[in-house]
Parts: sequence; C-alpha cells; structure tokens
Amino acid sequence: MSDDSFVKEVDDELRTDQFKSIWERYGVVLAGAAVAVVLATAGFEGYKYWQASQASKSGDLFLAALTQAKDQKQDEALKSLSELEKTGTGSYPVLARMRSATVLASKGDAKAAIAAFDAVAADTTVDLIVRDMASLRAALLLVDNGTYEDVAKRAEPLAFDTNALRHSAREALGLASWKAGKATEAQAFFQSIANANNAPRNISDRATLMLNVIAASGTAPTKSGS
Repeated sequence: MSDDSFVKEVDDELRTDQFKSIWERYGVVLAGAAVAVVLATAGFEGYKYWQASQASKSGDLFLAALTQAKDQKQDEALKSLSELEKTGTGSYPVLARMRSATVLASKGDAKAAIAAFDAVAADTTVDLIVRDMASLRAALLLVDNGTYEDVAKRAEPLAFDTNALRHSAREALGLASWKAGKATEAQAFFQSIANANNAPRNISDRATLMLNVIAASGTAPTKSGS
C-alpha cells in the first residue's frame, strides 16, 4: 500500500468514526430538526392555502353584495357586507364598511351613511387614503344634509395642494359655500379647480359650469381664470 492510499484510508476511517460519534451524541436532535423543518414547510404551505381560500371566499361574498346592491336589494346587500366586516380577510372588511355606507346613502339614510363614513375616517387602523376618501364621501353627503361647517370640518383637511383628493374636496367646499349663500367663497373654490392643469376633466367641467352659474347670478365679482 502506498503512503497516499494509507493516508486516505486512515482519513476515511477517522471521518467515519467522527460521524458515528456525532450521530450517537446528536442523532435525536438532528432527526427532530429535520422533522421540524418538514412540519414547518407543510404548515406554511397549509397556511398559504388557507389564506387563498379565505380571500376567495371574501371576494365571492363582496361580489355578491355588489350584485345585490345593483339589483336594488339593499337589505340583502347590507347583510352580506355586515358578514364580510366580521369574517373577511385582507382589505375586504374595510371595503365592506365603505360599501355599506354607500348602500345606506342609496337607501336615503344619509344620517346613517355619514356616521358610517365618519367611523371609517376616525379608524387609525385603516390606511390613510381610505380614511381620506371616507371623509370626502361624508363631506359630499353633507352638502345636501348639513351645514357649511359640517362640510368644511371634513373637506378642508383634504384641500391642501399635495392631497390627491384636493380637487374633489374643493368642489365639496364650493358647493357648500354656494348653498350657504357665500358666492364669493364658492367662486374662489371653483376657480382654483378650473385653474388647475391636473384637475380631473369631469371635476373641472363641473367647476366651470358652477363659475358660469355664479357669474350669471351676479352675486360675486367676475374673475377671469388664468
């Protein structure tokens, strides 16, 4: 036997002895760790399947509620949405709250709808953009169902230049001002929308229409847009 072969055989024997020693000392631990990895993987895959199943169930219930509302079955829609608020996963519970408020408004129950939107707006666990949207929806309902101060309380915090909902907020403030007999203030709100290059077309068109109405009424000084 050559020196190299002898060294290799001795080395192999040492490794075998080391493995046996390690297995005798830690075999149970290693086997347990392997089982734990398998169980953890199976549990994770099972959880992902459960999540997907729950999301699918929530989505189906939300679509059913939308269909019920579209078919003028408001009471059934509210019942489905209430269930979704309690059992839904992900974003579905807050979507259900927003849709419930919309259904209440369509039923003519503005007071309950405003209260529902206000509740979402005050819920700090809800994403800020959704809370802002809830405040805006309440403000728009209050144009016909409240005072200028009611509208301003909800819309003014959204009317600053960097808020994504500023044009809609200013529209609500303009309408509330016009209704309250504050023609000059209303004109200023609608003019700010008309002057904005990035205002949505439908909002800009309504602002221009209101500016024409105000000008025709003669209740505010004429202002030229630029």
